[in-house]
Amino acid sequence: MRAVCVRWLGAAMVATAGTACAATPASAAQTRGAQAFSADTVVELARQKAARPYEAPVSTLPESYKSLDYDAYRDIRYRPEKARWRDAKLPFQAQFFHPGRSFQFPVVMHEVAEGKARPLAFSPELFTYGPLVKPGPLKKAEGFAGMRLSHPLNREDVFDELVVFQGASYFRALGRGSLYGLSARGLAIDTATSRPEEFPDFRELWLEKPSPGADRVVVHALMDSPSVTGAYRFTIIPGANTVMEVEATVFARKAVAELGVAPLTSMYLFGENDRGDYDDFRPEVHDSDGLFVWTRAGEQLWRPLQNPERINVSSFQVESPRAFGVLQRDTTFAHYEDLEAHYERRPSAWVEPVGDWGPGVVRLVELPTPDETNDNIVAFWVPKKTLGPGDSLKVAYKLHWGAHSPWPVTGSTVVATRVDAGDSWKGARLKDARPMRRFIIDFAALPDFAEDDVPVELVVSASSGKVLRPIATRHTPTGGWRATFELHPTTPVPTELRAFLKRGPETLTETWSYLWIP
Repeated sequence: MRAVCVRWLGAAMVATAGTACAATPASAAQTRGAQAFSADTVVELARQKAARPYEAPVSTLPESYKSLDYDAYRDIRYRPEKARWRDAKLPFQAQFFHPGRSFQFPVVMHEVAEGKARPLAFSPELFTYGPLVKPGPLKKAEGFAGMRLSHPLNREDVFDELVVFQGASYFRALGRGSLYGLSARGLAIDTATSRPEEFPDFRELWLEKPSPGADRVVVHALMDSPSVTGAYRFTIIPGANTVMEVEATVFARKAVAELGVAPLTSMYLFGENDRGDYDDFRPEVHDSDGLFVWTRAGEQLWRPLQNPERINVSSFQVESPRAFGVLQRDTTFAHYEDLEAHYERRPSAWVEPVGDWGPGVVRLVELPTPDETNDNIVAFWVPKKTLGPGDSLKVAYKLHWGAHSPWPVTGSTVVATRVDAGDSWKGARLKDARPMRRFIIDFAALPDFAEDDVPVELVVSASSGKVLRPIATRHTPTGGWRATFELHPTTPVPTELRAFLKRGPETLTETWSYLWIP
């Protein structure tokens, strides 16, 4: 069974697989004064840390704060009037999270200005303590539990939350009009393997003070874990899609068997393709509904997510991908009917590699979850080359957070997947008691599609069983296409399915990929 730690990002609570939601105590970093700071400072700190044995964090937080319940922890709020850079009327403001509950190991915070880094001290005067906080104000702490940045994202006169760093190496961001949903993190190590998963922590954060009128803000992070250390630089550019330019240098203390680069973590409970046995008035419940992979050769692949009975691990071999992402394509309120969660406003996140990442795989992990409080979806890049003791890895990528693809859509995309017994086979059973299944795939309209006499064909392949009755028909209500086929299972094994539409030699759509589990 995987351990679960609860993390709060903004107003939302999400339970995440992990062994700790922690960062190191401040130690000497908290007490030193202003220090010279450059682009190489955190890299050198990570390099030095990797040369020393790992030191597990030790909490100095009072027991009364470790044992705060959910409501009591939420009753501690940062004072908006104390936001960093508020009085300077800069285009970004910073607020900090109070240590407590699952966040017992404070993160050391620094402000960088004029080439100097200065530590930011914890003070109870920065917070309000509501009546549920029985211990009263915390007298002192060696740091904070994380931080959030705000910016006039949706209106010029309102500072909206833009990005949050809190819990292990987790962070998340918003595009214009979005609400918090999926998360990213620094690294994934040994996720869904026979070895215990390792969760690196951001131990220190440095916030570069923005200039007046700046359209971006920079955050640096020092990461540590038993296996690796890392230096991260995030350039955050708010917009309709908020972009994070990420530069990371990772140093290995010991061999890392399974390194997950640019991991994304989300929640999928049920949707139109995988309803499960949920007795719920809502048609769908998920932060994300599919994995997107764009290969260097130009193929775009869409994999609808599932909430499986057992852990599913899928790998997509790609030579230096153009992009991959965990997306929330379904943005129609009526498909969720949730007036509180508003899943239709959860952002998608695309990872765009910078430079040649070489051979490797995009890995998708789907974990079973009984409810919507657990993040059960993880996707990341696994390079073919592994890290040995003393090795290092430099990687750069962009993270796009928002509702719309950062790139022009060149083919029709999948908008819905549905599965049933099929009209011809309802109630029918094979000799081995395997049921027939019909798959219905809806593709979006192509704006430049011209009608002619060349028919549109559905191309389907299956790793096992037989494909029957592949049909492509016009979806007249949307102007798109509906593809249907039936699968005749011949063995009781999971079946990989792929489908796309073509007309003559021309491919019209992305590739639909699906794992059918008997």
